Amino acid sequence: MNRPAVPRHRWLLAARPKTLTAALLPVMAATALAVRHDAFVWQPALLCILFAALMQVAANFINDLFDYLRGTDGSDRLGPERACAQGWITPRAMRRGIAVVLTAACVAGLCLLPYGGWPLVGLGAACVVFAFLYTTMLSYCGMGDLLVWLFFGIVPVAGTYYVQAGNLCPEVWLVAAGSGLVTDTLLVLNNYRDRHTDRRAHKRTLIAVLGGRFGSAFYLWQGIAGYLCIAALALRGVTWAPFAVALYLPFHVSTWRTMVRIRRGRALNSVLALTSRNMVIFALLTVVALLADLYI
Repeated sequence: MNRPAVPRHRWLLAARPKTLTAALLPVMAATALAVRHDAFVWQPALLCILFAALMQVAANFINDLFDYLRGTDGSDRLGPERACAQGWITPRAMRRGIAVVLTAACVAGLCLLPYGGWPLVGLGAACVVFAFLYTTMLSYCGMGDLLVWLFFGIVPVAGTYYVQAGNLCPEVWLVAAGSGLVTDTLLVLNNYRDRHTDRRAHKRTLIAVLGGRFGSAFYLWQGIAGYLCIAALALRGVTWAPFAVALYLPFHVSTWRTMVRIRRGRALNSVLALTSRNMVIFALLTVVALLADLYI
């Protein structure tokens, strides 16, 4: 049997650029909040975007490598973008790729020190450590959702705002909570799709342990809770927040209904694309809500 041709852009496929939205959208929301507070500084904002994108790519490479080392072939739950499983990139080359991308991320992080000080070193180190721990350990013991809330909500939103404004405010925590909850719907859907194979692999995600009915409810209510966090910004003077971001809810509920109808199998991959779309809609509406008062 002839071996499939190696794609010309195999490293780009392994980086999974479609996942970059999860890393970049919280940074975008935090930057909009900085603009609202007349604290926007373009240099640290750009560095935060670069750091977030590089860390997401590094995490994808790490996930690819360790899934391969665990013997997962990519035919069921992983998809064709897994470069090691497909034989496009050797494990040795992937290790080098991880080192290069992490080094670039660390350089971007160090460039933020003039804006945020030495505590950022610890924050950056935590990002690197947990990128490895998530794939190798923590996603197997039900902590994946907690890490998404933390590293796709609290850390990027608070960090991005702080390096521009030099302080934190109550609005930061509402934006961070909303971003983390909505971003986690992507992981919840992924774990909902993989709940049966995860059980066989002894991967104890919340949904593998608590079941598909819990998973579908968890997906629905996380999106709603994310909306409520942003709507609560109205209490801090962001008058457009409850109305603008409410436009996200019909998309989220419609996607949830599609998820519940399909229930299992590869057909749920189409719902992953819809969930990614919903995340973009949520982030853009959050930005609109934060900036509307300045221009209307």
